[in-house]
Amino acid sequence: MNKLPFGKKNYQWMIIGIIILIVGFTIMSLDPNQHGFGFLGLTLGPIVIMAGFIIEIYAILHKPTE
Repeated sequence: MNKLPFGKKNYQWMIIGIIILIVGFTIMSLDPNQHGFGFLGLTLGPIVIMAGFIIEIYAILHKPTE
């Protein structure tokens, strides 16, 4: 039997991670300060992006239970 490398939950976590990454990059682009040197571009955006990458790593390393 040919099993998929990831389960349904893995793919759901991957999609959530991608959405969070997109939100993080959008937050960074919305910074009103010149060249993005404000709170959104230097603090909040990178924290959200890092959370998205952590979720992606979890989604890849999580062993499927199915």
